[in-house]
Amino acid sequence: MAIRIGVVGAGLAGAMHIAALAKAKHVMLAAVTDPERPDRELAGVAGASWFDSIEEMLRANIVDGVILATPNQLHASGGLACIRAKVPVLVEKPLCHRSADAAELVNAAVAGGVPLVVGHHRRHNPVAQEARRVIDSGCLGTVTSLHAQAWLMKPDSYFRDNWRTGIGGGPVFVNLIHDIDLLQYLCGPIMEVQAMESNAHRGHSVEDTAVVLLRYASGLLGTVNLCDAAAAPWSWELTAHENPAYDRTDRNCYWIAGSRKSLAVPRLDVWQHAGEEGWWTPIRATRIPVPTADPMVRQIEQFAAVIRGEEPPLVSGADGLSALRVVEAIKRAAREARTVAVANVGTGYFRDDGRRKTMTGETTFSRTGSMPAGTRRCRAHTE
Repeated sequence: MAIRIGVVGAGLAGAMHIAALAKAKHVMLAAVTDPERPDRELAGVAGASWFDSIEEMLRANIVDGVILATPNQLHASGGLACIRAKVPVLVEKPLCHRSADAAELVNAAVAGGVPLVVGHHRRHNPVAQEARRVIDSGCLGTVTSLHAQAWLMKPDSYFRDNWRTGIGGGPVFVNLIHDIDLLQYLCGPIMEVQAMESNAHRGHSVEDTAVVLLRYASGLLGTVNLCDAAAAPWSWELTAHENPAYDRTDRNCYWIAGSRKSLAVPRLDVWQHAGEEGWWTPIRATRIPVPTADPMVRQIEQFAAVIRGEEPPLVSGADGLSALRVVEAIKRAAREARTVAVANVGTGYFRDDGRRKTMTGETTFSRTGSMPAGTRRCRAHTE
């Protein structure tokens, strides 16, 4: 029997989820609501029921799970409504626009025994999962450094929704949080950050450019360069080939350096010196082939498995909270021009035996990068 899904929010993200639901197996779109876009026609075209509010949808008892694709500022209230109704919920990223609200949401889900999933869909891409496998295999040696590039050009029409120019609507919260989640998935928890921001191009109250330094708990150092006012091919959107709305480029946007080999993502080019390791010997790349699959569709199918009780979330509420705390640290570091430690580093992390730590904020790391006993070094959240 198909899992019945309700979608809250019929904007850009909601429409993408509705399209993915039409392709996913063993699920169906049962209901739609959007308090800011009373477009009943959208639900009719999709063959779903329309409701005037999320509360009305939940009271109707016709959904087994909800996808929450409203503006960031409404995630907390919508997520809590689902949890009170004992309905599993997939919340679009970021989990909330403030970590305090996100922590409340995570704790409520744990207390109520309700599955809470976060829409960091990039983890569901086979490329991301193969990159994770390569890193976890140890073949790169010690992972010493990484760089992530996120240069993209948003058109003026993108900013017609006013929330995109207000707090929580800039590219650090809207775009970079995806990269942060994936970089933690690949290389483990981020411990402290430094950052600078600029809004010089558009003059909005939010940034259009940011440069970030990352220190991981493992000792790994990383850099991230983000700009949503750049006509450039180096972003996950244009390189990963996930979404046909974006042009396809044969480029990379992440570079992960190891003491024996290095990995470029998403093309999965593995670079290695021939013979003795050192800069005087030739260096060559081999590319790892990976089948393509739509991560949005795979995310919905995994959400259905979570609802059925067959699998834990690939991206849990605790994982979403962890990424949000890193982003908040980045914003604070840029505002205060100093190094900022990430609060409660390691939320959602795993022990060596694979069991999830259930309490949020229970793991902390020292400034030296040491890790608690029983925690994997330089490895991310094992699912």
